[in-house]
Parts: sequence; C-alpha cells; structure tokens
Amino acid sequence: MHATLQAGGPARACLTATALAVLTWAVAATAAEAQDKKPVPGWAQGRPAHMENSPLAPHPTGMKATPADQIPLAKIKVPAGFKVELWAHGIVGGRTMVRGDKGTIFMGTRGIGRVYAVVDKGATREHMVIAEGLTQPNGLAFRNGSLFVAAINKVLRYDNIEANLKSPPKPVELTDAFNLPPEAHHNWKYMAFGPDGKLYVQVGAPCNICGINPEVHGQIRRYNADGTGMEIWARGVRNTVGFDFHPKTGELWFTDNGRDWMGDDGPECELNRVSRPGEFFGFPYCHANGVHDVDFRKPNPCAGVTLPVITLGPHVGPLGMQFYTGLMFPAAYKERAFVARRGSWNRTQKTGYDVVAVSATAEGKNARLEPFMTGFLDTQANTFWGRPAYVMQMPDGALLVSDEFNGAIYRVSYKK
Repeated sequence: MHATLQAGGPARACLTATALAVLTWAVAATAAEAQDKKPVPGWAQGRPAHMENSPLAPHPTGMKATPADQIPLAKIKVPAGFKVELWAHGIVGGRTMVRGDKGTIFMGTRGIGRVYAVVDKGATREHMVIAEGLTQPNGLAFRNGSLFVAAINKVLRYDNIEANLKSPPKPVELTDAFNLPPEAHHNWKYMAFGPDGKLYVQVGAPCNICGINPEVHGQIRRYNADGTGMEIWARGVRNTVGFDFHPKTGELWFTDNGRDWMGDDGPECELNRVSRPGEFFGFPYCHANGVHDVDFRKPNPCAGVTLPVITLGPHVGPLGMQFYTGLMFPAAYKERAFVARRGSWNRTQKTGYDVVAVSATAEGKNARLEPFMTGFLDTQANTFWGRPAYVMQMPDGALLVSDEFNGAIYRVSYKK
C-alpha cells in the first residue's frame, strides 16, 4: 500500500483497496458456491432435488472377519428339514464363488481387491489370498484347470492354479483381448461359462440412470475363452452381477438391479430370461414390469422391451443366482432358481438381506417367489447383521451362501 500512495496518491490507494475488497469477496463467494455444489457421489447420481438432504446412503460393506462365535446362526431361518452351518469364516469381503476341478472354492471381492482360495480340510476350511491389489475383482470363472479373474477393466487367467495355490503362477494377460471399458460405476464384473463353452461377461451401466452407448455399456457379452469373437448377447441391462443357464434349455437367466431414486417402492429389481441373442431389456427407458423412467423419456418407452420373468422386490440388491440341479433337496426344488438378495440401502424400510427361491417353467411362465433363507434383517429395528451375496451348489447337493458383510460362507443342507 505504501508503494501505491507514492505512485498514485490517496485516491488511487482507495480505489485499489476497494478493488481488492471486491476481488476478495468474489473469490470467497465463488469458493462458497463451489463448496455448495460439491461433486455428487456416484451413488447419489440421479437423486431428485427434493431428496437432496435424504439420509439414504450405501451401507458400509463391512470388510470384516466376524469371529465364528459372534455370527448368530440361530437367527437364520430356513424351511423345515433344512439345516444351516457355518462352513467357512474370516474371508474378508468374499462374494462370488466358483469351484475348481479339485474342489477348491475361489472367491472374488468387490471392495478389497483380493481373490481367495478356500480349501476344504474336512472338519475345517483353510483360506488364502491368491491375488490382491486388483480393482474390484468380482468376476470369476473356472474351466479346464484355469481360473479366470475379471476386474473392472482387466481379465487374467491363472493356469493350473489348484496345484499352485500357495505360489500362484504369473497370470496370462487377456485384458486387451476382452477390451472392457474402464468406467467403475456398476462395472464390477460377473462372468460364467455357458453350456456352449463360451464365456459370458457383464458390462454394466456407468451410472445410476443415464443415456448409454449401447455398443459399450448395459450389456451381457459372449466371448470365446481367449477373448475373441465378442457378441452382445443382451442389451438394456442396468447392472447384473449374477446369472446362470437353465438346466433344460441352456438359456441365460440373470438378475438385474433396479435404478435408484425413484421412490421406496420401485422400480423393482428383476430376474430375466434371454430367449434370443441381442434381446433388449429396457435400460434406461423402461424398468421392471413396464415402469417408465422419470428422467429418460421417449414415446412408448417399453415397446420392444422384454419384461422380467418375475420382479424381485424394490431395491433388494439381487446378486448371485443359480438353478438347483442337485438330489439332496426335496424334488420340489429341482430347477428352482436360488437368488441372493444382498439388501437395500436406498429404501426407508430396509428389504432383502435373504435368499429366495423362484419357481417357473423353462419358458419363464407362472413364476413364483418364496422365502428360503431369512433372519439377517430385523424389520422392527430396521437393522441387519448379514448380507447374503452369492449362492453355489456343491456336488453333494448342499448350497453354499456367501455373506460379504461377515466374511463367511454358510452351508445349507437337507435331511428327511
């Protein structure tokens, strides 16, 4: 200021001080406005203005290894004749499950970046980390002695893995061949080999609700095992991270998570059937049993859309599903689809947190849903203690259910 007085006198000094004050105010106002307009987190994308202060937000995954004596097995309810045991625990973040030729259970994760191997020692199970530092390696498949691992935009193959669990081989890099998009939102993978020997891989929508490039996102793809020959097998799929092939027809059936922020009661999540290659399932214009989207509109939005075999409930978070083909359970369960509903975050009254059984014809007709494994949710307190994520049938016909929240696997068996 002293230099300014010398150069321009008191008037200029006053002007400079005023300009400085205005500039300071403007910077402060801009900063305040920027703070008011913080970037919206991915899970809040599509949230309407009137719900800006909603307390709804994703529940922490857990990322814990709950001690066995602290897992309340007695709270789990199954139909008469069924039994639930704690089969394995301490597997932090474990979700997807596939079984190797020699009986190893491989588990993928979403948040923790690890892939586990679980080995049955008879009375106990031992687990070990066979890969880590990956970005959401949720997608696993096993074929001819090799474990396929899909992260967000990376695909790896671990050959002869069951003979090298304690010193896994360097994986074969298949990332360029599969050419998966890099966006993270709703792109943690699920994949499975079909009865045709092809590898089916999901590519979700990079958003809660948005317009997408239908050649890149919102799909289920089909590949040769080496990543060649890509075909788009299903379109308009928001977020499937669980599918299986019907034991009679070989057709692909998949769960799909409904969009957020359209209310407590919808759109409902879905169980779908692909009856022809390239079939369209509605995203982002049409949801559930013909619900028109409020943000993405077009004339006749549900025209040409394949509607679900059955809706699974609003915001229930369906992940893994598998058709039952075993001999242990009663005959009525043959060819039913077991679906793990991980549970809601974006609903005032929580829902899901269970495993349900869906019966339907091979053509997807006369579908009916009934509870199978419940007790993880306290509806009166509106709290939960576990989150079923994936289901897998064992050779003896028992059903394994992973609980990501507690880092556990339950075994469900039946005895007359």
